[in-house]
Formats: sequence, structure tokens, C-alpha cells
Amino acid sequence: MGSVRRASAWLGLVDDREMRYYDDEYADGPETGSSAEAWTTDPRLQVAAESARHQGSRIATVTPQGFRDARGIGELFREGVPVVVNLTALESGDAKRVVDFAAGLTFGLHGTIERVANRVFLLTPARYEVVSGAPRRNEGGFFNQS
Repeated sequence: MGSVRRASAWLGLVDDREMRYYDDEYADGPETGSSAEAWTTDPRLQVAAESARHQGSRIATVTPQGFRDARGIGELFREGVPVVVNLTALESGDAKRVVDFAAGLTFGLHGTIERVANRVFLLTPARYEVVSGAPRRNEGGFFNQS
């Protein structure tokens, strides 16, 4: 119980049983009996996540509309999901903030961040290896014409 709420109840300004703050609900955690599924702001992402669980692997694509969407990126990455972040819809100031957030996120969780295209980044958790699409230089390969 917060100090302001206790003081208000002591003065008789509010009924202690009726008053419930958002912070109190947040501190209590999820109710028993309710599923503790991770929430997402984009319902399409939730549908994709459910179908990917059945297949066994997931890769998320996120196009944030502002820095507030960085939380969703962080939650996906903490779950071990590789995330493709498309920053083309953001202004340069917000895009820099999201890139800084993503760099700190990947550093803190031992992942990697790579630039895939202009204003598009790939965040990969530690257990993933990114394989370049460039052909390897293989001496004596199938198409060796020397």
C-alpha cells in the first residue's frame, strides 16, 4: 500500500478497499488462473508467434512506429527469438534511439546486431549463427573452370 493511499485512507478521504492503483495491480503480477503469455502490440505478430510455436522456430519482423515499440523488440529478443528491425518508418532521431537500445540489448544478452540493409537490422541471440549469402571461395568446387 502506497504512502499517499494510506494517508488518504487514514484521513477518510477514500475507502481503502475500493481504491486500487495501476502500480498495485502491476506489482501483484498475473492473476492465478490467467495465462502469463507475453503480450504484443501488433495482433499479427501474436498470430505469427502462435503458428511458429507449432513449427518449433520463430523469427520476428518488427517495424516500430516510435521508440515506445522498443520494448516489444526487447521482449522478443529476451525470449531467444531473432528479430529483424525495420526502421524505415521512423524519424532519424527515434531510429538512432532504437539502434542504441538494440545495441545495448544484444551486448547485454551476448547476441549480435548486424545491418542487413539501409535502416534494417538483424538482432540474433547468442545461440544463432548468421551465415552470409555470399558464395564461398572454394578451390576445386563444382563450377571450377581453372
